[in-house]
Amino acid sequence: MGFDVALLLLRAGLGTIFMVHGREKRKFWRMQPSAQLPAGLLRTLRFLSIAEPAGGFAVLVGFLTQPAALGLALVMLGALRLLIVQLHKRFSEANVAGWEFEFMLFIVAIALALMGGGRFALDRVVFGI
Repeated sequence: MGFDVALLLLRAGLGTIFMVHGREKRKFWRMQPSAQLPAGLLRTLRFLSIAEPAGGFAVLVGFLTQPAALGLALVMLGALRLLIVQLHKRFSEANVAGWEFEFMLFIVAIALALMGGGRFALDRVVFGI
């Protein structure tokens, strides 16, 4: 029982964060490409404005938990890569902070992708897993 409650809490935390952060990206649908925001990056942010809340909601309710969590982990890999490149450009020292939040989201997403949604997930009701 405690294990399933822990999975529910992990799902609730990860899902809520991605739903909130993905929703914040909706503003990019009104923007035009510019020198500061090239078309490729704008297209990616628009895609994430749909993928993040959808994946977050799926993880939150426990529907297709493992594939949704894997997708969110891939999103976080991209975010970590971008963040580390930007931090490396700004600072010459190797131990620059500022990547820990993204790393924790990545780890939680990987854990859910490996363990599934638990007893309190729609996966159990719909698919019997």
